[in-house]
Amino acid sequence: MSQRHLVNEYFDGFRTGDHPRILATLTDDVTWVIHGHRVTNGKAEFDGEIENPAFTGHPLLDVERVLEDGAVVVTTGEGRGVSVEHGPFRFAFNDLFTFRDGLIARVDSYVVPLN
Repeated sequence: MSQRHLVNEYFDGFRTGDHPRILATLTDDVTWVIHGHRVTNGKAEFDGEIENPAFTGHPLLDVERVLEDGAVVVTTGEGRGVSVEHGPFRFAFNDLFTFRDGLIARVDSYVVPLN
């Protein structure tokens, strides 16, 4: 399976809340850095962030660009979600996926709120 296909599986999993689909794309020791917010280590912690209790429903994610260079795939896009505390919101995102042995070993997420 290509790296781009795994990234598509990852995003489709988030769009539908499909934990096994997302987790199947990750190494056991995956690191997820949501810059400015938190770092998760390993599949168990990652799984806990897939449907964070601070949000309701599943995010709408529109991937606009995908760039690939060696073991790295970079995506940019926009999304919409619903915060339990603040209601609907829009955001821009940039995710950098680093691969090892055919799976995602690290995700660096940059999220910017939009009006």
